[in-house]
Amino acid sequence: MTTTSSRLRTVDMVYIALFAVLMAVCAWITIPLPKPLVQFTLQTFAMFAALLVLGGRRGLYAMVVYLLLGAVGVPVFSGFRGGLSVLLDTTGGYIIGFVAAALVYWLMTVKLGESSSVSIAACVLGLAVCYAFGTAWFLVVYARNAGPIGLTTALGWCVIPYILPDLLKLALAVVLSRRVKGFLN
Repeated sequence: MTTTSSRLRTVDMVYIALFAVLMAVCAWITIPLPKPLVQFTLQTFAMFAALLVLGGRRGLYAMVVYLLLGAVGVPVFSGFRGGLSVLLDTTGGYIIGFVAAALVYWLMTVKLGESSSVSIAACVLGLAVCYAFGTAWFLVVYARNAGPIGLTTALGWCVIPYILPDLLKLALAVVLSRRVKGFLN
């Protein structure tokens, strides 16, 4: 492996930072929903765009940078919020799930290649992992704060209403990433 392929170049770091910022901007674009429903944001679009444009490794790094920025208090999460308290709240599992989704994407594309069908399947599987992680987190935190609820209720509040919009965001990210990818090399 050459030095330039094993290390992050300056341009890689710029792209990672750019997509971490895109995650923040997309988090700020929200449609507020009544509690306990999870707010509708464009974060999943930004996650898909980062993975499809940057690839698994750099896309994962962008998700980690976004998460760390928010964890230290930079207001990058929805509602211009930041800090560990956001991550420890009911929706924090979905934010952490972005990192898990990116890891799934990276592992799948390393093992199976980066063809369009593999990339799309990796995004869908990553989204499912994000939903699973976030819903499990939601169940635990919600039970601690307000009392236990069933899995079906949590899925009705946190996953089912978002499946179709998230798949539409994936389709948009696929179309845009094909156009943008050529400019970023």
